[in-house]
Amino acid sequence: MNYEVIVSCAVTGAGDTVGKSPLIPVTPEEIANAAIEAAKAGAAIVHIHVRDPETGKGSRDPELFKEAVDRIRSSDTDVVINLTAGMGGDWTPSDEDPSMPGPGTDMIGPLERLAHVKELLPEICSLDCGTLNFGNGNEIYISTPPYLRKMAELTKEWGVKPELEVFELGHLRFAKQMIAEGLIADPPMFQICLGIPWGADQSVDMLKVMKDELPHGAAWGGFGISRMQMPIAAAAVAMGGNVRVGLEDNIYLERGVPATNAQLVEKVIGIIERMGARAVTPAEARLKLGLRNV
Repeated sequence: MNYEVIVSCAVTGAGDTVGKSPLIPVTPEEIANAAIEAAKAGAAIVHIHVRDPETGKGSRDPELFKEAVDRIRSSDTDVVINLTAGMGGDWTPSDEDPSMPGPGTDMIGPLERLAHVKELLPEICSLDCGTLNFGNGNEIYISTPPYLRKMAELTKEWGVKPELEVFELGHLRFAKQMIAEGLIADPPMFQICLGIPWGADQSVDMLKVMKDELPHGAAWGGFGISRMQMPIAAAAVAMGGNVRVGLEDNIYLERGVPATNAQLVEKVIGIIERMGARAVTPAEARLKLGLRNV
């Protein structure tokens, strides 16, 4: 059981959710405001993607990240900023020639994936620890061992904590290899990501299996998507972990009722408190995770 829980809020993501809920933040101003509201509701960490303000689709434009981060930092709300570094790994083979990229491909190298991280130096950035079949189409998310090692090396050099996102056991195995190679500073920080097609299933059994494979002393959290967001959060706390909620993973407060990020944070903190635990402050989260405060 974890009695001092770090609550993360993933406020927008890059998925096709804009047309499914009017409450998905799209512009840098909306994303920053959502992050600030989540922090005021009790989130210690906000996980930030950005979107093209014109189309609502996920973007990796450093200027959009800069505007969102500058707005958060210039506010009076203390919160740990966690920037995604997962954009730029999308590959869809061409129907005409499968050896060539088709529509939807956006494939870049490790330095470009971290361009906004280098510029903005958040306290945390995500590191997706392997390749994954993403959905039922031909889209693949590609994150190779050399890319990951380089990204881990650079984030360690910059003093940015990599959040090791693991979507299945092979990802976890490679993350532990990077730790063994000295590429990840102590304590390593893991996020167990459940329910993404076609990663690990979002069940309590799977959460326990992956938690049991974590290295000794690792900080960790877990999340499930859609209606499993709150059940997996409760299970993670019971197993000694931290939690993540937010509109990246689930857009409903309850069946048919669109949520805001702040409402999801409030809901999960209510669960945490009824379990006899509490949500920690950003300052406490920094100490637990060994972060460099900016």
